[in-house]
Amino acid sequence: QVQLVESGGGLVQPGGSLRLSCAASGDIFGIYAMGWYRQAPGKQRELVAHITSRGSTNYADSVKGRFTISRDNVVNTMYLQMNSLKPEDTAVYYCNGAKSGVLYWGQGTQVTVSS
Repeated sequence: QVQLVESGGGLVQPGGSLRLSCAASGDIFGIYAMGWYRQAPGKQRELVAHITSRGSTNYADSVKGRFTISRDNVVNTMYLQMNSLKPEDTAVYYCNGAKSGVLYWGQGTQVTVSS
C-alpha cells in the first residue's frame, strides 16, 4: 500500500503564491509517475501537472508558466509551486501516484484564491 498526504493549502489573495506538498509513505518503491489534480465545486477532477520518475513534466494549459511541479526522491515528497494565483484556481488539490497499474490518491487540500 502507498499512502499520500497533501499539505500546504489555504486562503491566498489573487496574485499570491502557495506551495503544496505531497508526502509518500508505505510501499513506495516503484512509483513511476506522480501528479497533481484539482476539483472545483460542480466540476470534474482535472489534471494540473504530472511528473515521471525521470523528471519529465507536463502541465495543463491553464497553469503553464505559473505552476511548477517537482519531486524530491530523497524525502519521498512531491511539490507544486503555485504563483500568480487566480480565483479560478480555487479547488481541492489532490496528489496521486502510479505503481504497477494502480493509482493511489491523497485526501486533498483546499486552495482558495480570493480577495
